Amino acid sequence: MNCIPLVLLLFGLSSTLAQTTASSSTQSSTTDTTQSTSTATTTTPAPTSPRPSCESKNGTSCDECLVDVNCLWCIPTKKCITYPAKTILPPHSLCPLNDARWGLCTINFQILIITLSVAAAIFIIGFLVCIFCCCKCENAGSGRFDNKMNRKLDKRKTKQEERKAEMKIRHDEIRQKYGLSRASPYARFENPN
Repeated sequence: MNCIPLVLLLFGLSSTLAQTTASSSTQSSTTDTTQSTSTATTTTPAPTSPRPSCESKNGTSCDECLVDVNCLWCIPTKKCITYPAKTILPPHSLCPLNDARWGLCTINFQILIITLSVAAAIFIIGFLVCIFCCCKCENAGSGRFDNKMNRKLDKRKTKQEERKAEMKIRHDEIRQKYGLSRASPYARFENPN
């Protein structure tokens, strides 16, 4: 239940930033289009209902001020201020962070910033630990594979040496049987018997 206010607060902050960016981009695009077209046609903007400014809610309660997402409530001055979206965080001269309320009256900016920083740090550290563990396990797996291949190679070498020794013994037996000595190939010519 404690994370619901944080989610609502983050959603409200992102929508405020999106509104201010969209309004500034539409203003710049309308000035660009009016400069680029030199025709006499004029376009009238779509009629919108004027929203009450945040400053008009001064002297009210925090809950009434924060109904509008663009408003920021300052506790010591009990003023409703338009949220300074260009600076992302309200400057200390406007309202101290631990006294500023936005989105919900129960969460101040200082606690929100600390909480989000700690959550981001835990996420990044967890991600790095996962990467490290995956790489370490992969290296351990390749080490096991190398050990297995070395064992197989050693077995092949020992079997090959055993076969060579058996073949040598067999050849020596055949040489003895037919009177061929292994000492010197010219031994037959030295004994004239």
